[in-house]
Amino acid sequence: DTMQAVLMERARAGVGVLFLLDAFGAQNLSREWSDSLAAAGVRVAHLRPLHWYTLHKAANRSHVRVVVVDGRIGYTGGWGLADYWLGDGRTPGQWRETNARFTGPAVHALQAAFAIGWAEATGVLITGEMFFPGVMPDQLQASRTAMEESGAATDSATTPARTALAGLLLTQPTEGSTGAERFLALTIVGAEQRLWIANAYFVPDDDFRGLLARAARRGVDVRILTVGEETDVKTTRYAARARYESLLASGVRIYEYQPSMMHAKTVVADGRFGTIGSMNFDNRSLAFNNESSLVVLDTAFAAQMERAFEADLQYSKEILLPEFRQRGWMERVLESGATMLSRLL
Repeated sequence: DTMQAVLMERARAGVGVLFLLDAFGAQNLSREWSDSLAAAGVRVAHLRPLHWYTLHKAANRSHVRVVVVDGRIGYTGGWGLADYWLGDGRTPGQWRETNARFTGPAVHALQAAFAIGWAEATGVLITGEMFFPGVMPDQLQASRTAMEESGAATDSATTPARTALAGLLLTQPTEGSTGAERFLALTIVGAEQRLWIANAYFVPDDDFRGLLARAARRGVDVRILTVGEETDVKTTRYAARARYESLLASGVRIYEYQPSMMHAKTVVADGRFGTIGSMNFDNRSLAFNNESSLVVLDTAFAAQMERAFEADLQYSKEILLPEFRQRGWMERVLESGATMLSRLL
Protein backbone atom coordinates (compact mmCIF):
# COMPACT_ATOMS: atom_id res chain seq x y z
CA ASP A 1 0.00 0.00 0.00
CA THR A 2 2.93 2.35 0.65
CA MET A 3 4.32 1.84 -2.85
CA GLN A 4 0.82 2.30 -4.26
CA ALA A 5 0.51 5.65 -2.47
CA VAL A 6 3.94 6.81 -3.66
CA LEU A 7 3.25 5.91 -7.30
CA MET A 8 -0.16 7.59 -7.22
CA GLU A 9 1.28 10.76 -5.68
CA ARG A 10 4.04 10.96 -8.31
CA ALA A 11 1.60 10.37 -11.15
CA ARG A 12 -0.71 13.12 -9.86
CA ALA A 13 2.33 15.41 -9.66
CA GLY A 14 2.85 14.96 -13.38
CA VAL A 15 5.55 12.29 -13.40
CA GLY A 16 5.16 9.65 -16.11
CA VAL A 17 4.88 6.40 -14.15
CA LEU A 18 5.05 3.10 -16.05
CA PHE A 19 4.39 0.08 -13.84
CA LEU A 20 4.94 -3.39 -15.31
CA LEU A 21 3.90 -6.48 -13.34
CA ASP A 22 4.65 -10.11 -14.10
CA ALA A 23 1.12 -11.51 -14.31
CA PHE A 24 1.97 -14.78 -12.55
CA GLY A 25 3.83 -13.10 -9.69
CA ALA A 26 1.15 -10.43 -9.24
CA GLN A 27 -1.87 -12.72 -9.45
CA ASN A 28 -2.83 -12.13 -5.80
CA LEU A 29 -3.16 -8.36 -6.26
CA SER A 30 -6.75 -7.25 -6.46
CA ARG A 31 -8.26 -5.55 -9.48
CA GLU A 32 -9.19 -2.62 -7.23
CA TRP A 33 -5.51 -2.15 -6.32
CA SER A 34 -4.49 -1.82 -9.98
CA ASP A 35 -7.54 0.25 -10.89
CA SER A 36 -6.74 2.83 -8.23
CA LEU A 37 -3.25 3.24 -9.70
CA ALA A 38 -4.66 3.66 -13.19
CA ALA A 39 -7.22 6.19 -11.96
CA ALA A 40 -4.35 8.30 -10.57
CA GLY A 41 -2.59 8.28 -13.93
CA VAL A 42 -0.17 5.37 -13.45
CA ARG A 43 0.16 3.30 -16.64
CA VAL A 44 -0.18 -0.30 -15.47
CA ALA A 45 0.54 -3.33 -17.64
CA HIS A 46 0.62 -7.07 -16.90
CA LEU A 47 3.23 -9.21 -18.63
CA ARG A 48 2.19 -12.66 -19.88
CA PRO A 49 -1.27 -12.99 -18.34
CA LEU A 50 -2.44 -16.57 -17.94
CA HIS A 51 -5.28 -17.87 -20.10
CA TRP A 52 -6.33 -21.39 -20.98
CA TYR A 53 -4.80 -20.93 -24.42
CA THR A 54 -1.42 -19.76 -23.02
CA LEU A 55 -0.89 -22.50 -20.44
CA HIS A 56 1.91 -23.97 -22.57
CA LYS A 57 3.85 -20.75 -21.89
CA ALA A 58 3.10 -20.57 -18.18
CA ALA A 59 6.64 -21.58 -17.22
CA ASN A 60 8.17 -18.56 -18.97
CA ARG A 61 7.97 -15.70 -16.50
CA SER A 62 9.70 -12.40 -15.91
CA HIS A 63 11.69 -12.34 -12.69
CA VAL A 64 13.39 -9.07 -13.69
CA ARG A 65 13.67 -6.27 -11.12
CA VAL A 66 13.80 -2.79 -12.64
CA VAL A 67 13.38 0.66 -11.16
CA VAL A 68 14.61 3.53 -13.32
CA VAL A 69 14.22 7.17 -12.27
CA ASP A 70 14.38 9.81 -15.01
CA GLY A 71 16.58 7.55 -17.12
CA ARG A 72 19.53 8.33 -14.81
CA ILE A 73 19.21 6.26 -11.61
CA GLY A 74 18.75 2.52 -11.65
CA TYR A 75 17.95 -0.14 -9.07
CA THR A 76 18.04 -3.89 -9.53
CA GLY A 77 18.49 -6.90 -7.28
CA GLY A 78 16.32 -9.56 -5.76
CA TRP A 79 13.68 -7.56 -3.90
CA GLY A 80 9.96 -7.51 -4.61
CA LEU A 81 7.08 -5.40 -3.35
CA ALA A 82 6.08 -7.05 -0.08
CA ASP A 83 6.34 -6.19 3.61
CA TYR A 84 9.02 -8.78 4.35
CA TRP A 85 11.50 -6.74 2.34
CA LEU A 86 11.14 -3.81 4.75
CA GLY A 87 13.16 -5.20 7.67
CA ASP A 88 16.79 -5.68 8.65
CA GLY A 89 17.34 -9.17 7.24
CA ARG A 90 18.36 -10.47 10.68
CA THR A 91 14.90 -10.99 12.20
CA PRO A 92 12.36 -13.75 11.42
CA GLY A 93 9.89 -12.52 8.82
CA GLN A 94 12.30 -9.85 7.57
CA TRP A 95 14.07 -11.17 4.50
CA ARG A 96 17.80 -10.79 3.88
CA GLU A 97 18.30 -9.15 0.47
CA THR A 98 21.01 -7.48 -1.61
CA ASN A 99 20.20 -4.83 -4.21
CA ALA A 100 22.20 -2.30 -6.20
CA ARG A 101 21.69 1.40 -6.89
CA PHE A 102 23.72 2.84 -9.75
CA THR A 103 24.02 5.69 -12.22
CA GLY A 104 25.80 5.97 -15.56
CA PRO A 105 25.46 4.10 -18.87
CA ALA A 106 24.35 0.82 -17.29
CA VAL A 107 21.07 2.55 -16.38
CA HIS A 108 20.23 2.75 -20.09
CA ALA A 109 20.67 -1.01 -20.36
CA LEU A 110 18.37 -1.50 -17.36
CA GLN A 111 15.78 0.76 -18.95
CA ALA A 112 16.13 -1.23 -22.18
CA ALA A 113 15.33 -4.39 -20.20
CA PHE A 114 12.15 -2.68 -19.01
CA ALA A 115 11.38 -1.55 -22.57
CA ILE A 116 11.54 -5.14 -23.82
CA GLY A 117 8.93 -6.25 -21.29
CA TRP A 118 6.79 -3.15 -21.83
CA ALA A 119 6.73 -3.70 -25.60
CA GLU A 120 5.71 -7.33 -25.13
CA ALA A 121 2.92 -6.43 -22.70
CA THR A 122 1.54 -3.33 -24.44
CA GLY A 123 2.84 -3.26 -28.01
CA VAL A 124 4.36 0.16 -27.28
CA LEU A 125 8.10 0.71 -27.67
CA ILE A 126 9.47 3.37 -25.33
CA THR A 127 12.39 5.34 -26.74
CA GLY A 128 13.75 8.85 -27.12
CA GLU A 129 15.42 11.45 -24.92
CA MET A 130 12.73 11.32 -22.24
CA PHE A 131 13.48 7.69 -21.43
CA PHE A 132 17.13 7.52 -22.52
CA PRO A 133 18.68 10.92 -21.77
CA GLY A 134 22.23 11.47 -23.01
CA VAL A 135 25.03 10.68 -20.58
CA MET A 136 27.74 13.34 -20.83
CA PRO A 137 31.41 12.72 -19.93
CA ASP A 138 31.18 14.85 -16.77
CA GLN A 139 28.24 12.74 -15.63
CA LEU A 140 30.24 9.59 -16.22
CA GLN A 141 32.94 10.84 -13.88
CA ALA A 142 30.34 11.44 -11.19
CA SER A 143 28.67 8.06 -11.59
CA ARG A 144 28.81 5.58 -8.76
CA THR A 145 27.83 2.06 -7.95
CA ALA A 146 26.65 1.49 -4.41
CA MET A 147 25.25 -1.60 -2.76
CA GLU A 148 22.18 -1.23 -0.59
CA GLU A 149 21.81 -3.98 1.94
CA SER A 150 18.32 -4.84 3.07
CA GLY A 151 17.45 -2.58 5.98
CA ALA A 152 20.69 -0.58 5.77
CA ALA A 153 20.32 3.08 4.83
CA THR A 154 22.63 4.59 2.22
CA ASP A 155 23.21 8.32 2.68
CA SER A 156 23.95 9.83 -0.73
CA ALA A 157 25.47 12.86 0.97
CA THR A 158 28.16 10.76 2.63
CA THR A 159 28.70 8.05 0.01
CA PRO A 160 31.66 9.16 -2.15
CA ALA A 161 31.01 9.35 -5.88
CA ARG A 162 33.16 6.91 -7.81
CA THR A 163 33.29 5.18 -11.17
CA ALA A 164 33.20 1.45 -11.81
CA LEU A 165 33.18 -0.62 -14.98
CA ALA A 166 29.71 -2.17 -15.04
CA GLY A 167 27.02 -3.55 -17.31
CA LEU A 168 23.50 -4.92 -17.09
CA LEU A 169 23.00 -8.61 -17.88
CA LEU A 170 19.49 -9.44 -19.13
CA THR A 171 18.98 -13.17 -19.60
CA GLN A 172 16.03 -14.81 -21.32
CA PRO A 173 14.93 -18.32 -22.37
CA THR A 174 16.35 -19.49 -25.68
CA GLU A 175 17.18 -22.62 -27.65
CA GLY A 176 20.29 -24.43 -26.45
CA SER A 177 22.33 -22.96 -23.62
CA THR A 178 21.01 -19.70 -22.21
CA GLY A 179 22.93 -16.52 -21.50
CA ALA A 180 22.41 -17.17 -17.78
CA GLU A 181 24.02 -20.59 -18.03
CA ARG A 182 26.97 -19.32 -20.06
CA PHE A 183 27.51 -16.42 -17.67
CA LEU A 184 27.60 -18.64 -14.59
CA ALA A 185 29.80 -21.25 -16.27
CA LEU A 186 32.37 -18.66 -17.35
CA THR A 187 32.34 -17.06 -13.90
CA ILE A 188 33.02 -20.39 -12.19
CA VAL A 189 35.80 -21.56 -14.52
CA GLY A 190 37.37 -18.09 -14.51
CA ALA A 191 37.75 -17.93 -10.72
CA GLU A 192 41.35 -18.32 -9.59
CA GLN A 193 41.35 -17.65 -5.83
CA ARG A 194 37.89 -17.08 -4.33
CA LEU A 195 34.35 -17.71 -5.51
CA TRP A 196 31.67 -16.75 -3.02
CA ILE A 197 28.05 -17.31 -4.04
CA ALA A 198 24.98 -16.23 -2.08
CA ASN A 199 21.76 -17.61 -3.52
CA ALA A 200 18.32 -18.27 -2.12
CA TYR A 201 17.46 -21.20 -4.39
CA PHE A 202 20.66 -23.16 -4.93
CA VAL A 203 19.82 -26.22 -7.02
CA PRO A 204 22.75 -26.70 -9.44
CA ASP A 205 22.44 -29.46 -12.04
CA ASP A 206 25.10 -32.11 -12.67
CA ASP A 207 27.15 -29.86 -14.98
CA PHE A 208 27.27 -26.95 -12.56
CA ARG A 209 28.05 -29.22 -9.62
CA GLY A 210 30.95 -30.53 -11.67
CA LEU A 211 32.20 -27.00 -12.39
CA LEU A 212 32.01 -26.02 -8.73
CA ALA A 213 33.72 -29.23 -7.62
CA ARG A 214 36.55 -28.78 -10.11
CA ALA A 215 37.03 -25.18 -9.00
CA ALA A 216 37.38 -26.31 -5.38
CA ARG A 217 39.80 -29.07 -6.35
CA ARG A 218 42.06 -26.66 -8.22
CA GLY A 219 42.41 -24.60 -5.05
CA VAL A 220 39.66 -21.99 -5.38
CA ASP A 221 37.98 -21.03 -2.09
CA VAL A 222 34.39 -21.90 -3.12
CA ARG A 223 31.72 -20.95 -0.61
CA ILE A 224 27.95 -21.18 -0.97
CA LEU A 225 25.57 -19.23 1.26
CA THR A 226 21.96 -20.31 0.96
CA VAL A 227 18.74 -20.62 2.95
CA GLY A 228 18.28 -22.49 6.18
CA GLU A 229 15.03 -23.65 7.73
CA GLU A 230 13.61 -20.12 7.35
CA THR A 231 12.67 -20.52 3.70
CA ASP A 232 9.53 -19.82 1.71
CA VAL A 233 9.94 -22.87 -0.57
CA LYS A 234 10.69 -26.04 1.39
CA THR A 235 10.81 -28.22 -1.73
CA THR A 236 13.65 -26.18 -3.20
CA ARG A 237 15.66 -26.46 0.01
CA TYR A 238 15.28 -30.25 0.04
CA ALA A 239 16.38 -30.40 -3.60
CA ALA A 240 19.38 -28.25 -2.72
CA ARG A 241 20.39 -30.43 0.24
CA ALA A 242 20.31 -33.50 -1.99
CA ARG A 243 23.30 -31.93 -3.75
CA TYR A 244 25.30 -31.02 -0.65
CA GLU A 245 27.18 -34.27 -0.10
CA SER A 246 28.99 -34.39 -3.43
CA LEU A 247 29.90 -30.71 -3.21
CA LEU A 248 31.15 -30.95 0.37
CA ALA A 249 33.23 -34.00 -0.53
CA SER A 250 34.95 -31.98 -3.26
CA GLY A 251 35.90 -29.16 -0.88
CA VAL A 252 33.07 -26.71 -1.48
CA ARG A 253 32.00 -25.00 1.77
CA ILE A 254 28.24 -24.55 2.29
CA TYR A 255 26.52 -22.30 4.82
CA GLU A 256 22.83 -21.97 5.68
CA TYR A 257 21.55 -18.58 6.81
CA GLN A 258 19.74 -18.84 10.15
CA PRO A 259 17.83 -15.68 11.25
CA SER A 260 15.41 -15.27 8.36
CA MET A 261 14.76 -16.03 4.72
CA MET A 262 17.97 -15.37 2.75
CA HIS A 263 16.75 -14.15 -0.66
CA ALA A 264 19.93 -12.52 -2.06
CA LYS A 265 21.48 -13.52 -5.40
CA THR A 266 25.12 -12.46 -5.57
CA VAL A 267 28.47 -13.72 -6.83
CA VAL A 268 31.89 -12.27 -6.02
CA ALA A 269 35.08 -13.67 -7.53
CA ASP A 270 38.75 -13.08 -6.72
CA GLY A 271 38.07 -9.75 -5.02
CA ARG A 272 37.70 -8.15 -8.45
CA PHE A 273 34.36 -9.08 -9.95
CA GLY A 274 30.83 -9.15 -8.59
CA THR A 275 27.22 -9.41 -9.61
CA ILE A 276 23.95 -8.51 -7.89
CA GLY A 277 20.62 -9.38 -9.40
CA SER A 278 17.48 -11.47 -9.56
CA MET A 279 18.97 -14.69 -10.95
CA ASN A 280 18.74 -17.80 -8.80
CA PHE A 281 20.99 -20.84 -9.13
CA ASP A 282 18.20 -23.15 -10.26
CA ASN A 283 16.77 -24.36 -13.54
CA ARG A 284 13.82 -21.96 -13.40
CA SER A 285 16.06 -18.89 -13.40
CA LEU A 286 18.67 -20.30 -15.74
CA ALA A 287 16.32 -21.75 -18.36
CA PHE A 288 12.78 -20.37 -18.00
CA ASN A 289 12.84 -16.86 -16.54
CA ASN A 290 13.81 -13.40 -17.70
CA GLU A 291 16.39 -12.18 -15.15
CA SER A 292 18.38 -8.99 -14.54
CA SER A 293 21.82 -8.65 -12.93
CA LEU A 294 24.26 -5.79 -12.50
CA VAL A 295 27.75 -7.05 -13.37
CA VAL A 296 30.68 -5.02 -12.00
CA LEU A 297 34.44 -5.30 -12.54
CA ASP A 298 35.85 -3.23 -9.69
CA THR A 299 37.98 -4.13 -6.67
CA ALA A 300 36.29 -1.69 -4.27
CA PHE A 301 32.85 -2.99 -5.22
CA ALA A 302 34.01 -6.61 -4.86
CA ALA A 303 35.55 -5.82 -1.47
CA GLN A 304 32.23 -4.37 -0.30
CA MET A 305 30.46 -7.53 -1.45
CA GLU A 306 32.98 -9.73 0.34
CA ARG A 307 32.48 -7.79 3.57
CA ALA A 308 28.72 -8.29 3.30
CA PHE A 309 29.22 -12.01 2.63
CA GLU A 310 31.52 -12.39 5.65
CA ALA A 311 29.02 -10.52 7.83
CA ASP A 312 26.28 -12.94 6.77
CA LEU A 313 28.47 -15.91 7.68
CA GLN A 314 28.33 -14.72 11.29
CA TYR A 315 24.60 -15.48 11.17
CA SER A 316 24.97 -18.78 9.32
CA LYS A 317 25.64 -22.42 10.11
CA GLU A 318 28.35 -24.21 8.15
CA ILE A 319 27.31 -27.63 6.90
CA LEU A 320 30.04 -30.16 7.72
CA LEU A 321 30.21 -33.41 5.80
CA PRO A 322 30.49 -35.90 8.73
CA GLU A 323 27.49 -34.33 10.47
CA PHE A 324 25.49 -34.02 7.27
CA ARG A 325 25.93 -37.71 6.48
CA GLN A 326 24.16 -38.55 9.75
CA ARG A 327 20.88 -36.88 8.76
CA GLY A 328 17.78 -39.02 9.11
CA TRP A 329 16.14 -41.25 6.54
CA MET A 330 13.05 -39.03 6.31
CA GLU A 331 15.18 -36.09 5.22
CA ARG A 332 16.78 -38.28 2.58
CA VAL A 333 13.37 -39.36 1.29
CA LEU A 334 12.21 -35.74 1.05
CA GLU A 335 15.44 -34.79 -0.73
CA SER A 336 14.98 -37.57 -3.26
CA GLY A 337 11.38 -36.56 -3.91
CA ALA A 338 12.29 -32.90 -4.34
CA THR A 339 15.10 -33.81 -6.73
CA MET A 340 12.56 -35.30 -9.14
CA LEU A 341 10.95 -31.85 -9.38
CA SER A 342 14.21 -29.91 -9.62
CA ARG A 343 13.88 -29.12 -13.33
CA LEU A 344 10.74 -27.11 -12.56
CA LEU A 345 11.94 -25.44 -9.36
